[in-house]
Amino acid sequence: MAKGYWIAHNQISDVDAYEAYKIAAAPALRAYEGKFLVRAGAAEFPEGQLRTRTIVIEFPNLQAAQDCYNSSAYQAAKALRTPVSIGDLVIVEGYGG
Repeated sequence: MAKGYWIAHNQISDVDAYEAYKIAAAPALRAYEGKFLVRAGAAEFPEGQLRTRTIVIEFPNLQAAQDCYNSSAYQAAKALRTPVSIGDLVIVEGYGG
């Protein structure tokens, strides 16, 4: 079965407040077996324009990725993130090939 992924590009306006979001989101990510593959490390943008922070989280499957995002625990954490950052998030199914 193909894995599921969250791929996010964020720009943070309040780093301290964003830390509260990270703490609040952790239980939901653990509950759905989310695993960070990329978490805002050094980045280069040879093509296009993206926000400065890139995050990739792997889940056991697409359904787990979707369920985590839609969970009440994650939605409560998201409410902390929204006022202090702007971003794009896509939930995608991995290549099963």
